[in-house]
Amino acid sequence: FFKKIDDVNLQEAGELEERKKINNLRKLDLHGFSLDKSSKLVKKFIIESFDLGYKKILIVTGKGLRSKSYDNPYVSKDLSILRYSIPEYIKSDEVLSCKISSMSEAEIQDGGEGAFYIFLKKNNQL
Repeated sequence: FFKKIDDVNLQEAGELEERKKINNLRKLDLHGFSLDKSSKLVKKFIIESFDLGYKKILIVTGKGLRSKSYDNPYVSKDLSILRYSIPEYIKSDEVLSCKISSMSEAEIQDGGEGAFYIFLKKNNQL
């Protein structure tokens, strides 16, 4: 009645792996990282996710409400650095922008305003 693991052929296993990548949400949380470090992590994360065949990923920047920006007189307490800078960085990076079909604010359960989804283009080299 039920198939044994040994009975699953390679094509079914490949399809199962593909469905897992579509349904699993790969996540990167940038809380506590500087803008410079975050940019490097984001670039690596997007390229890896694309190469692995993921369709949708989540980047959590936070809302910037607990940032220690009050220590820096040149940074507004109201400005969430990562929340706005990371999407701009992604859009301006040619290597990343060619791998992305769209970006949108995350659902509330995934972080809402403090996170965003990236929908990746299909990697034709898989």
